[in-house]
Amino acid sequence: MSTTYPATLADWLARIEACHPNEIDLGLERIGRVAARLPADLSGSIKIVVGGTNGKGSTTTMLDQILRQAGLSCATFTSPHFLRYNERICIDGEEVSDQALCDAFAAIEQARGDISLTYFEYGALAALVLFTAAKPDVVILEVGLGGRLDAVNLVDADISIVTTIALDHTDWLGPDRESIGREKAGIFRAGKPALCGDIDPPESLLQVARDLGARLLVRQKDYSACSNSVCSNNAQADSDLARSDHAKSAQNWDWQGVSSSGEPLTLCDLPKPALPIENAASVLQAIQFLPFTISEAAIRKGLESAQMTGRMQRLDVQGIPFILDVAHNPEAAAYLAERLGSEDATRTHLIIGMLADKDIDQVLALLQSAVCEWYPITLDVGRGARSEDLAKRLSRLQVNAASIHEHGSVESAVQKVLERVQKGDRVVIAGSFFTVADALKTLKWTS
Repeated sequence: MSTTYPATLADWLARIEACHPNEIDLGLERIGRVAARLPADLSGSIKIVVGGTNGKGSTTTMLDQILRQAGLSCATFTSPHFLRYNERICIDGEEVSDQALCDAFAAIEQARGDISLTYFEYGALAALVLFTAAKPDVVILEVGLGGRLDAVNLVDADISIVTTIALDHTDWLGPDRESIGREKAGIFRAGKPALCGDIDPPESLLQVARDLGARLLVRQKDYSACSNSVCSNNAQADSDLARSDHAKSAQNWDWQGVSSSGEPLTLCDLPKPALPIENAASVLQAIQFLPFTISEAAIRKGLESAQMTGRMQRLDVQGIPFILDVAHNPEAAAYLAERLGSEDATRTHLIIGMLADKDIDQVLALLQSAVCEWYPITLDVGRGARSEDLAKRLSRLQVNAASIHEHGSVESAVQKVLERVQKGDRVVIAGSFFTVADALKTLKWTS
């Protein structure tokens, strides 16, 4: 008897969402059995796996941009998505089509038999199927949760990157940085480069690398981003010109690292990306281990062009600057506060929506110094926190009640903030991915 499959991507997504009883079910046994029955062979591509608490997306984006500027074909698997599921799987910068995803899901459905898969596992397998067919030069896979037991860890990485290790998803990964570091280091492979962008990695991560025999490089120890002082001290014939250029481009930076053979390397006066420079440092180190020639011109163009939806994303709405950022945990909130503090604005209006299982108090406390007017909103999702809960937490932080404006949705808050903003003000929308996704839908209509 033939099986009838959904005709549209929306129907497929509804089907796969209902396939497994749990949203998260870590482990490689089930997905490994299904992958063995599929055309899922990435042996013809260089595979980079990116894990960590924060910075996975920006690391993936900068890698992808630089490699494509160098003329290489590149495929990426990321999560979550904002507006379209297709955002998760891209080949050469283009989202795969609805039909390609439907065909991949059909192949997975035929292969899985009675094995249940989570929503994320379906996506990871679809990416493997589509990348196997496309045969790109480089595949970049972003870990969904943790590392050791994440579906992406089905792939043996040629280069692994752990961006940062902070407290998040403690129900699944453990209560402290040692536990979390051990899980994230699970993407390392024996004899392969393993980069850690956290300047103070937990001992557990270091021990995993030692036990495996991975080639571990740690930011600020083995490679780093630094001010222009490195190159301005070079006694080269064009040093006067270089110093003049530095004076005109104070935002530029230098990178120090090592070649694949361990020789010291320096790249000077690089353009500062819109994404975190700490992650750019790891990206440039990872590039040194690729079996391709990546020109300095490609690096510069890639850094300049790398932008991400929902990460310090800047929009102009009716002449007012808006910044969208998924600062959903303390580490991300600290980075957002630092960036906001480094830029001039008369007043900052913050529309914020959070998931109830996040460290809301710490996120609000970290953002407090940068915010003048607060617009807590209710996230209408299963784990969403309510606006009144956020308002109570702000009150406990001794935020002036007159500056707290509760709203039931992002759309309502945007409408109100546009009535209140004045010249020189800015609006920030932050918190959950759901908050930013709602903002993108609203601002497209509003602007």
